[in-house]
Amino acid sequence: MTPATTTPTPTTPRGRRLPLSGVLRLGRPADIWFKPALSVVASVAPPNLTLLALGRLDLALYTMAGSLCALYAHNRPYAARARVLAWVVLGMVGGLAVSLVTASLTGSAVVLVTVGALLAALQKALCDATRIGPPGNVVLTFITSASLFAPQTLGQVPGHLALALAAGGWAWLVGMAPGLLRPHGPERRATAGALNAAAACADTRGTGEGHSGSRAMAAAAVQAAWQSLLAARGSRTRRALERLVVRAEVALAAPADTDPEQLRTWARELTGTRPVPVVHDPVATDELLGVDAELAVPPRPLWQRLGPLTPIAVRTALGCALAGYASLALGVGRPYWALVTAASLYQANLVLTWSRGVQRVVGNLLGVLLFAAVAPLAHLGQTALVLCCLAFNFGAEALIGRNYWLGTVCVTPMALLITEFTGFQEPGRLITERAVDTVVGALVGLVAAVAVTNRRAGDRVEHALAAVERSREHTARLLAESAPAPMALQAARRSLAAALADLRATVDAASGEWWQRALPQERVVRAEQAGHRTLAATVRHDGPRRSARTEDVRP
Repeated sequence: MTPATTTPTPTTPRGRRLPLSGVLRLGRPADIWFKPALSVVASVAPPNLTLLALGRLDLALYTMAGSLCALYAHNRPYAARARVLAWVVLGMVGGLAVSLVTASLTGSAVVLVTVGALLAALQKALCDATRIGPPGNVVLTFITSASLFAPQTLGQVPGHLALALAAGGWAWLVGMAPGLLRPHGPERRATAGALNAAAACADTRGTGEGHSGSRAMAAAAVQAAWQSLLAARGSRTRRALERLVVRAEVALAAPADTDPEQLRTWARELTGTRPVPVVHDPVATDELLGVDAELAVPPRPLWQRLGPLTPIAVRTALGCALAGYASLALGVGRPYWALVTAASLYQANLVLTWSRGVQRVVGNLLGVLLFAAVAPLAHLGQTALVLCCLAFNFGAEALIGRNYWLGTVCVTPMALLITEFTGFQEPGRLITERAVDTVVGALVGLVAAVAVTNRRAGDRVEHALAAVERSREHTARLLAESAPAPMALQAARRSLAAALADLRATVDAASGEWWQRALPQERVVRAEQAGHRTLAATVRHDGPRRSARTEDVRP
């Protein structure tokens, strides 16, 4: 197989135009769009219908806090999903506790907005540092911000938290239930996505106008597949899937020498419950040994991962606080809507933040029109109100994968209907306040995004790449010696594995920061491949006993 040629790393100008074309374009629905949609309905319906039967629909805000945790971790392997969902539920209940205690101690709207902004910043930083995935911090911020403005006494707080915790436990069960039928479903889907993306890259044969875009998409799909597999429990199935991901990496490195139809055939065989294709490849064997060595290095502590995210946290706190204060100055009764709008905007760079702002405004304004059309039906009774909310829950998760604005068209009326669980309100006032808060939150949030930047993110990636290259070269020199010192070789292996882990974390934190040159994504992929193979050589140098133990776990 011929080695991949070096592709020049493109650079982008320091100033970027804020696009309008394509921002509202609809994409293809996600492969499993129906799973989060059905999960949230299955999680929300029993608590809400129970409260309806008991005549206590006014408590639905607290059960919704736990129920909406079912939106998370659908792309995680089930062992990892169990841990992630548990932490999400605890994080949701913890944020809710802070909000309810604050609401019971003060009625100052300024203080409430300030606390909401600080909570939003903390939630954003933690969700990004842990790479929790969609829907990120937005759902957490929506619940905690709304709870700040719910009438509350200290004596009521324990009971309300118990409701949220009970609903969160039910959401955990709903999220884990599909694992009974397809215990390796998430890993199989991620691997199939990497194979299909690599096949699309191979179709270009390494040339043509579409090669750069398809290569970038394939690199992202391969990285997503590795993240899924590295979070899964060790098993024969995982090892077989890892070999397929390595084949996708090989195709990415040399598309002209790859059979794309073979990759697609493997991807099709991963659907359903058919056996995972078994691929024996010396290249895959080498790299998987390197992956094993990298996995042996413990992850960086959370506080170290939070450091590079400080600008994003400051941006979120400032934007949310200013949006809430501006809403208060305009006399809007629910300033948390502006706060949540600002919190929902912040992405990795200004261009993406701008796009999200446009999508949010368009979706919310269309959503309030949809609420105006549905309000007469929802006001027929509390049963109709609950059923309408469930329908919008399903619609939001079914459509948001096509484009954020389309899902927001359903999220907006759902949020407005939730405010009526304590009693029906005049639709015109709700529509006006929501529209004003949307525009205020978006404008103020964008101003904060421009004001607070993270200009050193690209430098951190360059430093991490240089560290990997230095460590790999040092390890390779040791391997080239006739009899390298065992301790020196083990230290070099640990250093290289730690550098690879740091590179991956740094790239995740820096991806897309707006005021910098483009990140060298292809160079990162090549550095990881070379690093894994160098690690494999150090593992093989330990002798046949370790190699034999490794072979025992393969299918």
